[in-house]
Amino acid sequence: MKRFTAFVPLFFVCLITFAQKKNLAEKLGYPKDAKLLIIHADDAGFSHSADSAIMSAYTKGVINSASIMVPCPWFPEIAGFAKAHPEMDWGIHLTLTAEWKNYKWGGVASSGQTPSLLNKDGYLYPSNEEFGANAKVDEAEKEMRAQIEKAKAFGIRLTHLDNHMGSILTSPGIIEMYQRLGREYKLPVLVPLGYVKMLAPKLVASIDTSAVIVDNFIMAYMMAPADKWKNFYNTNLQQLKPGLNELVFHLAFEDNEMKAIAKDHPDYGSTWRQQDYNYGTSEEFKAQIKAKGIYLVTWGDIKKAWYGN
Repeated sequence: MKRFTAFVPLFFVCLITFAQKKNLAEKLGYPKDAKLLIIHADDAGFSHSADSAIMSAYTKGVINSASIMVPCPWFPEIAGFAKAHPEMDWGIHLTLTAEWKNYKWGGVASSGQTPSLLNKDGYLYPSNEEFGANAKVDEAEKEMRAQIEKAKAFGIRLTHLDNHMGSILTSPGIIEMYQRLGREYKLPVLVPLGYVKMLAPKLVASIDTSAVIVDNFIMAYMMAPADKWKNFYNTNLQQLKPGLNELVFHLAFEDNEMKAIAKDHPDYGSTWRQQDYNYGTSEEFKAQIKAKGIYLVTWGDIKKAWYGN
């Protein structure tokens, strides 16, 4: 009898250990080697043009995720759409930089609380280099919290956190704080491990690999002619591997607003974003998704599997 009672706890320990070995795909109810894909749009709220393209892409069934730049002028517009569409993923695109030549913004927190984040004109710095050289971790945390809390106050159902321009990769302290905020708010955070290994290998030691990790982060980095724009995305989709993949579009229309914003800034500018929209809403893109046995998932699915709500 004593042997049996000793066996019972051991049996349950074995069951728990077995359950813990499930990878993300299995936790979401898919085969262990499933190719999971989030189709995401960055920079919601950054302009009316971007908001319009993102809302259009969602209604066309193209994207299932977007992240919002809370400090930007068009935040209220996308916040209203997000509140009306809680079924879609809505993350915070934590914004610590303002990169455009003639289009700027400050932070959400009081400037008196975050002086190290702001240039002499009171705007966020335009580059990661300037941000990294000046930002204090505690002030960056105050600004990130302010952005999250403002989005919540507008009634947005949040599913995840990610970051504009990769500014969190400027120091171990900031990326560790970013991950800690995710745990505190019970929101998965985008940590594209392959991207970090390539651009900031010294930060790999600061990444919590027990959290949700995006195995493959697909985002265009170079301008290409319109007739070749599809090649980058098609190649990546055709070579998609098992694990969690995120494909990131930068959507907007090439209208007068977007052209003015992107003056002297062709990277992720008006033409770039229009071409992303054209490809993302094309039948070719939809066929690529259907033809490869890809499972579309959302950050909301992952949040529920990870945190239970």
